Amino acid sequence: MFRRILVPLDGSALAEAVLPQAMELARLHGAEVVLLRVESAPDYAVAQAAEEAQHYLGDVAASLREARVRVSTMVVLSGDTAGEILVQAELTAADLILMSTHGRSGVGRWMLGSVAEKVLRAAVTPVLLVRVPSPRRSASRRD
Repeated sequence: MFRRILVPLDGSALAEAVLPQAMELARLHGAEVVLLRVESAPDYAVAQAAEEAQHYLGDVAASLREARVRVSTMVVLSGDTAGEILVQAELTAADLILMSTHGRSGVGRWMLGSVAEKVLRAAVTPVLLVRVPSPRRSASRRD
């Protein structure tokens, strides 16, 4: 049974693709969804980045609350996204980390360095990765 589900978001449609699963799991288990945004910004833009991240998470949280899901938000200013996700999973006592991934393999994953893969390899907390196909890949399958 899950009590707290950590959902890292970066503002992208890819990251937000896990929100339906987060809502379903939260309803099924009566769990709280913790939305996390790890933001790295140069010193001169930290305040603005934090404000924008908090506004973004507030909007996402509002849509979850409308669906009757308990939700909290947190913004962390750090340069190491994967490391901070792992730290916050422990600090919030998350029972699950729920993230999306492109599902890239080979050179594509090696060159880009997947945050999801880093979290998966190092997490003590269970991690559920939802594979979201890239628009290019989806479009070519329809042809």
